[in-house]
Amino acid sequence: MTAQIHALTAEADEPDTVAVSAAAERLAGIRERTAGLEGPDLLRAAITREFPGRITLVSSFGAEAAVLLHMVAQIDPTVPVLFLNTGKLFGETLRYRDRLQDMLGLADVRSLHPLVADEKAADPDGGLWSRDPDACCHFRKVLPLRRALKGFDAEITGRKRFQTRARAAMEAVEWADGRFKINPLANWTLDGLKAYAEAHRLPPHPLVADGYLSIGCMPCTERVAEGGDYRSGRWVGRDKEECGIHQSDLTDGAGI
Repeated sequence: MTAQIHALTAEADEPDTVAVSAAAERLAGIRERTAGLEGPDLLRAAITREFPGRITLVSSFGAEAAVLLHMVAQIDPTVPVLFLNTGKLFGETLRYRDRLQDMLGLADVRSLHPLVADEKAADPDGGLWSRDPDACCHFRKVLPLRRALKGFDAEITGRKRFQTRARAAMEAVEWADGRFKINPLANWTLDGLKAYAEAHRLPPHPLVADGYLSIGCMPCTERVAEGGDYRSGRWVGRDKEECGIHQSDLTDGAGI
């Protein structure tokens, strides 16, 4: 397998060669045991067998978030859910979070915020998103999530291969940034997600009906024109597809 490590920043420790080797061996075992699994089946294996008590779900409570949140809640509603409240979100997203939390019985939703000191230093006027969206995403999303993930061996993500070019080659189980990433919806299509939501009567994000197909922070999200690409409403006019929380310096989509 290809060795894959992300040097987080100067504040993070350099990866230990022995630890990386152990992670590679563990990754191979997990992939062997979960081969062919996806959706609820992969989630059940990850939550109850591979990482009991050491796994978390990272959710944006965005357009398709209800599907994955519902799957996790059916298995173990006490799995911690990390929600990045950047301070720039739509009010509809915050209300949708509260609605899903109550509806699904999610017992441990953790709202993450950037540090006040980071915000004062990096974005005192609140307009960094327009000047340097990468820097804005870094202190509003990457740093808070990095702090919150300490203590977890694995994180569940809602990424799908159809969403972006960078995600097209990702595996259902990966290792990056010092922990395992479980992508149970990697191979799901938009139609499949819609069918699941309808079958389980999950409420859609209120902005979807208004033309928002992929929903992030308010200043950097626009409606998608008819016939437009699924994520064409994100960071319009910029060469940017990711906020940074799922990016590594050395990534080929194959894991370690």
